[in-house]
Amino acid sequence: MNTNRVTFTSIFPAIQLARIPILTMAITYVAGVLVGMVMALNGTPSALNARDSIVGQAYSGSDATINAMQNGQPLLAALSDFSGNLFIGAVPSTITGLGIIFPYPLAAYRGWIGGIVVVDENHASRLAQPGEAVYYLVTLILQLIPYSLAGGAGVHLGLAYYRSHSRSPALRWYALPLPELLDAARIYLLVVPLFLIASLWEFLVRL
Repeated sequence: MNTNRVTFTSIFPAIQLARIPILTMAITYVAGVLVGMVMALNGTPSALNARDSIVGQAYSGSDATINAMQNGQPLLAALSDFSGNLFIGAVPSTITGLGIIFPYPLAAYRGWIGGIVVVDENHASRLAQPGEAVYYLVTLILQLIPYSLAGGAGVHLGLAYYRSHSRSPALRWYALPLPELLDAARIYLLVVPLFLIASLWEFLVRL
């Protein structure tokens, strides 16, 4: 692979190089989801209260995505959700990956949020109805895959940063290793369309 090119054919070699950070991020997300699901389905008050608070805040009129959906603009809602997931969610996860451990608590919390919304406003399980269960689970999976890729790319870059600086103390503190920086860019060639697909599914598909 030409290490100085960012192309679609270079995506999967980059993922292969970052596979361990990506996998650990995915495991963290899944663990958070499962904990959230178990707590919500068991009626744990803290989980149910958090679910109601988060959903209630989203529908309070301050969320551009929900506002667009309520105004009958599902495509605008999907694009708003996409931009939020990418620029407010994924990019900070990648940047904090320079600190190695910092994306993991965020991933666990984000996964937990995804888990507690397994119940609806009446605190009934969304898994009880096949159509709603498929919609919920597919939405969750489509979002967690690019989040895991983005966070893993950042951790991969962070590990390379500390290795390079330990070998060459004279490097400037802001000098990022170019091969891993390009790997992150390559991975984002997949992250961006995956987030778009996830948002289009969530807001344009109704089972």
